[in-house]
Amino acid sequence: MTAKTPRIVWINGALIPEDEARISPFDHGWLVGDAVFETLLIVRGAPFAARRHLERLAYSAEHLGIAVPDAEVLREAMAAVATANKLEEGRLRVTVSSGTGPLGSNRGPGPLTATVAATPQTPWPRTTAVATVDWTINERSPLTGLKTVSYGANVRALAAAGAVGASEAIFANTRGNLCEGTGSNVFLAHRDRLITPPVASGCLAGITRQLVIELTGAVEQDVPLDALAAAEEAFLTSSTRDVHPIHAVDGHPLPNAPGPLTRAASEAFAQLKATQIDP
Repeated sequence: MTAKTPRIVWINGALIPEDEARISPFDHGWLVGDAVFETLLIVRGAPFAARRHLERLAYSAEHLGIAVPDAEVLREAMAAVATANKLEEGRLRVTVSSGTGPLGSNRGPGPLTATVAATPQTPWPRTTAVATVDWTINERSPLTGLKTVSYGANVRALAAAGAVGASEAIFANTRGNLCEGTGSNVFLAHRDRLITPPVASGCLAGITRQLVIELTGAVEQDVPLDALAAAEEAFLTSSTRDVHPIHAVDGHPLPNAPGPLTRAASEAFAQLKATQIDP
């Protein structure tokens, strides 16, 4: 029996084996979720849509009040991690915290902690079921629109969805409008057009979401949560799901999965990925 080859990660400028990686137990990302992150897909050995992801990482960090390494440093780190782990296709995660701090919400002097890790990406099934949850997204939260590591609510909601056979939990916002999934954005078809909740709903401005809007002309519009189960067709978008058709909402089947608008969006996005790495 041969020992498992350790995964290679990047921490603060150094490539090291996973089992040698060390982050302080006083790191504020670990203690209080004072950190931002991005998840990217590795396509043909390179991070897909890296420019957009790094711009969003910088936006999240600026509004959380923490620094991030230079974008070119992170680009080189992502490429190095993908190469070191021999991943032509896979999943990358960039995480930046404010660094070590006290055992409370006040920040310490830093310096920041930055990591890049990668794994293979398990393919999703052709279509998926989703479940709505009673918890809501607070569109007026100080973290709204920021991709932070404060994902406790998402973990709990996703577990609840998984218990009823769904791969994603869907949140409303405090006004009862459709908002987002735990790690995805939502599109639905109504009267031959695609609709997705606006960023003002409290949803994250997903990278795949934005690309699909640009490719399809989808409209940003508030809709009530129950519109999802009544939709002609619907799909999720995320960096790991691409365009993922929904075949059931809370056990209620959607007749078109994928429907014509979903197929068109999926084909357009697949063509984009096949021809561009950093759209």
